[in-house]
Amino acid sequence: MTRRVVVVGGGIVGLAVAERTLREDPSARVTVLEKEPGWARHQTGRNSGVVHSGLYYPPGSAKARWCRTGAEELLRFAADEGVPHARTGKLVVATEDAELPRLEALYERGRANGLAVRRLDADEARAHEPHVAARAALHVPETGVVDYAAVCAALVRRLTAAGADLRTGVEVVGGADGRSHAVVETTGGSLAADVVVTCAGLHGDVVARLLGHEPSVRIVPFRGEYRTLTASAASLVRGLVYPVPDPALPFLGVHLTRGVDGVVHAGPNAVLALAREGYRWRDVDPRELAATLGSPGFLRLARRRARTGAQEALRSLSARRFGDALRRLVPELRDEDLRPAPAGVRAQAVRPDGTLVDDFLVERSGHCVHVLNAPSPAATASLEIARHVVAEVLDRAG
Repeated sequence: MTRRVVVVGGGIVGLAVAERTLREDPSARVTVLEKEPGWARHQTGRNSGVVHSGLYYPPGSAKARWCRTGAEELLRFAADEGVPHARTGKLVVATEDAELPRLEALYERGRANGLAVRRLDADEARAHEPHVAARAALHVPETGVVDYAAVCAALVRRLTAAGADLRTGVEVVGGADGRSHAVVETTGGSLAADVVVTCAGLHGDVVARLLGHEPSVRIVPFRGEYRTLTASAASLVRGLVYPVPDPALPFLGVHLTRGVDGVVHAGPNAVLALAREGYRWRDVDPRELAATLGSPGFLRLARRRARTGAQEALRSLSARRFGDALRRLVPELRDEDLRPAPAGVRAQAVRPDGTLVDDFLVERSGHCVHVLNAPSPAATASLEIARHVVAEVLDRAG
């Protein structure tokens, strides 16, 4: 029996799921639906291009396991497909004594996750990055960079060669999950499927509801704003320089990343976006914003994190404050060294009790599999996420 699989979402996770499905079952009829006119237009195409090592995530979590194996598979894929990439390593820098215990805890976590992480003193850190202000640092050799849009283009080439039905400019507007199959209603007509996999990112919970599933979480959009360094200032950064993160938050803090094109990206911060695709302060969707502000989970989160949220908003609105966050890492940077760059929006799942979902989250309902939390390091782990999701897909469609 020929399996009919519909994948909703044309970012790297959706494309990877579709490609993996056809690799495991070449006879499957796979359709990929993307509402935008092209692929990788949101989270996948709006980030700093880091291939994460798995340093930050609790040992044994899906993020830790899938990031580690997914990074290796992603870099092999990039090499096979001629996608620009490099294994650069990175520094995580403690700039004051109060951060040293957290740096040590991060070292222990990295070792528990199987990484070849090394402790560095201030002189050793400056040997890697001469311009950093480090009391101490960690060096993580497994970290790299890649062109994620080019990865998606390669996945699309593979899917086209395998006979997948790739549809851009088609949006899901409804559906039904019946006893024998699911029906997906779109702006381009109806589709019957043995399994539907939704990888809709910023709209993940909305699409799940359209297909009859009530997700356990709500997506809250957080905008991450970037700057790029001028050509003269880019020489201050050789590779990747990160602060010690706040363990209570899923955001890594403003950092500096030299991409595969040699451009040094600075950021991102993390502010509430006023629309699910709110890439600028003036991008406001009143209905989406009201739904976010009125949700119990967000209200509880906002009460707990009011001070952090205010600090991030001030950093967004003040070039000097944004620059100050970077100068903690590289003191020689000046405000005039920073140029505006396109922002991204992170789809963060929040539970009704206001806690942030810290791991990847996949929920199953009838003939549907919903990927509901896949923020960073989902791009790094995308091929491994696809492996696990497709095992579920083939089991359900079998």
